[in-house]
Amino acid sequence: MTFSQPILASWLLIACGVISLLVLLLALAQRPWRELLADRGLQHRWLAASVAVVLLWQLRAQSVDWLTLHLMLTALLTLLFKAPLALVTNLLANLSLVVLGKAGWPLLGVNMLITGVIPVAIVVSVWRIVDRYLPDNLMLFLFVCGFFGAALAALGTGLAGLGLVMLAASDPGAVYLAQEYALFLPLLMPSEAFLTGMLLSVLMVYHPDWVATFNDHRYIDTK
Repeated sequence: MTFSQPILASWLLIACGVISLLVLLLALAQRPWRELLADRGLQHRWLAASVAVVLLWQLRAQSVDWLTLHLMLTALLTLLFKAPLALVTNLLANLSLVVLGKAGWPLLGVNMLITGVIPVAIVVSVWRIVDRYLPDNLMLFLFVCGFFGAALAALGTGLAGLGLVMLAASDPGAVYLAQEYALFLPLLMPSEAFLTGMLLSVLMVYHPDWVATFNDHRYIDTK
């Protein structure tokens, strides 16, 4: 989901923009371009994935004038390329909405927060739990990180958007509409989880080296 019109208070838009900028700077401080420039195959995969996500985001359901629903694929990007590159792709996707006139510049920060920062943080947390505490089982990685992680990321995005509207919506009617939107979350979560899990399972079988968070030696070779 993304906001299409600025129905939030100005102070909240500024706060979300500052948070998104700080997180993006922290991600860039990891210097993800070093690995990107050193691996031509990674360059092609990341660019292709970024273009695909930008195009997919143009297919959106307009539930109300100020809110649109669409698949994010942020969870998949995080598992494939790790958090820094996933956030850069998310920034490009949100910028495409601004350039095409589907979202205003003041909404860039809040949209990046709810579609990028929050789902990336959720997926990274789930991945670290799987990596550190669960057995080295391929199916556990696939279902917990891929399916469950993506569903949880979609839920986090929806609840974050709902929370921001309830916190500082400039239109009183927007709160009611946001609460009605929450009814769509059970429909968005399975679709996000299925698409992420399906694509992740294919890549783990045929190109496990393409999944940056997946250690094929640990999960396959040692079994």
